Amino acid sequence: MSRYTVRVTDGTETDPEATIGFDPPLRTFFLQAFPDPDTDECALWLGMSLEEFPTLESIIEQARKDGYEIHELSHEVIMGMLKDAGPWHPPSLGERLGIVR
Repeated sequence: MSRYTVRVTDGTETDPEATIGFDPPLRTFFLQAFPDPDTDECALWLGMSLEEFPTLESIIEQARKDGYEIHELSHEVIMGMLKDAGPWHPPSLGERLGIVR
């Protein structure tokens, strides 16, 4: 799993320690930002389901629709995530057994 730190804004607040990356077992990009200091639950958490965001563009578009903007997404970070997402990732045991859909 790749994990990169980016800055995410929602128009009024900024999370300079947001995380974006690719999760091979779920075959999805994910984005986490604005964790609650008490519960550690994130106000923004995209990419928790199987193949939810198969492309980097799709997760960026969803974040924008939800009112968030991703900053400091460097060429190096983009290429790293695309490299992680590039190889074919076979279905997990849970998928093969019908437990995960």
